[in-house]
Amino acid sequence: MLLMKSRFIPLLTLLFVLLFPQAGLCAELHLDGAQLGPLWVVPFVCMLLSIAIMPLAAPAIWHHHFGKISLFWGLAFLVPFAMSFGVQLALFELLHAIMLEYVPFIILLFALFTVAGGIRLKGSLVGSPMVNTAILAVGTALASWMGTTGAAMLLIRPLLRANAHRKSRVHNVVFFIFLVANAGGSLTPLGDPPLFLGFLKGVSFFWTLQHLFLPMLFLCGILLVVHHILDTYHFNKEGRPTAPVQENSNEKLGFDGLINFPLLVLIIGAVLMSGMWQPNVSFDIFKGVHLDLQNIVRDLLLLGIAGLSLVLTSKKTRALNDFNWAPIEEVAKLFLGIFISMIPAIAILKAGTNGALASVINMVTTEAGQPNNMMYFWLTGLLSSFLDNAPTYLVFFNTAGGDPVHLMTDMAPTLLAISAGAVFMGANTYIGNAPNFMVRSIAEDMGVKMPSFFGYMGWSLAFLIPCFVLISILFI
Repeated sequence: MLLMKSRFIPLLTLLFVLLFPQAGLCAELHLDGAQLGPLWVVPFVCMLLSIAIMPLAAPAIWHHHFGKISLFWGLAFLVPFAMSFGVQLALFELLHAIMLEYVPFIILLFALFTVAGGIRLKGSLVGSPMVNTAILAVGTALASWMGTTGAAMLLIRPLLRANAHRKSRVHNVVFFIFLVANAGGSLTPLGDPPLFLGFLKGVSFFWTLQHLFLPMLFLCGILLVVHHILDTYHFNKEGRPTAPVQENSNEKLGFDGLINFPLLVLIIGAVLMSGMWQPNVSFDIFKGVHLDLQNIVRDLLLLGIAGLSLVLTSKKTRALNDFNWAPIEEVAKLFLGIFISMIPAIAILKAGTNGALASVINMVTTEAGQPNNMMYFWLTGLLSSFLDNAPTYLVFFNTAGGDPVHLMTDMAPTLLAISAGAVFMGANTYIGNAPNFMVRSIAEDMGVKMPSFFGYMGWSLAFLIPCFVLISILFI
């Protein structure tokens, strides 16, 4: 349903194919990021500024046309790039970004959003400080085992319903993003895409659990305590409000849509299968753009699981769960522009010391040639706050040598720094991790006036950055 509504992908591809029918007849292509200057990153920066400024400066225009604006900034990179480097290379980069990165990304989010959205927590939870902190703690614990998106989609609606009678609700959602949508996913490859890529590169499944447990416990412990203090302050300031009696107040605490729990397990299994099953079969959709069989099977399975959820979950359950498609549609449209416009930024990073960001890459190595783990942590994290954290993780993973055995043993502090930076600092901005946007959209749909892009960054600067400073001193 979502994919049928998103017409941007076939539109972009057809535009190139119809205008340039010989584009697919070229030899295998490759974009050398060393050839790109910093001006190529301008459309991506403008895309971020549009997300940050336009909802405040022109809310009506943004609300009705954010998909078109997202497409515009994608084309603002793609068209000049085609004119400068040739249509063939532009089509290659477009197809590579969409078919190998964007489509699998959206299909996974779509499946998790659909399945988790079919699970409704029954009964009456009243949003007291203790209840709210408990929901955040449970979600944080679940995130490493069902993914940050799955845990966030499972618990954000119960949290919002429990606090519907409260005046101050923004802090609950912000800390939910900090904890459930990000930091909680740091213990296994199932938790967050960067760690899954590390698993595919040879990092053992339980390495992150062993090495990131204490930093994660430290960070999440501080955030949970701070949240409880902050929520208690607002709760007392509001006069310790009690929730009005609701129609379903006699329901026992439990779950509706139980069939979706095994479906969540199937989603996790499909993702693991694509990483562990290597049939060495691929299909060329363009020279240099190969679709591997295991990834095709995974995506088809995910779509099938989402379809089963829609069929097997009653419409009443979804209605009572305030389920609608707006959050995933917003993510799909905005991240299309982000994925296309950030192509040059990722390419420049991958060029390493030969690219326009050579000075940044050089900062992770000392004059003696040793890894500067503090810089690995901060640079991986800060770049992951604005770029896709999965390729950013890979860039610094490879900069550190790319040998998983070496990185897991005598360079374990370096791998810890890269992993922690990529996962923890995805909470710094709304675009740092896909669940952030979805949680914000669901909260706004349920009546919570969320902070702007820069307003949210104010929260992360106030509460996250001091924690990251302490983590870098104590653990990196």
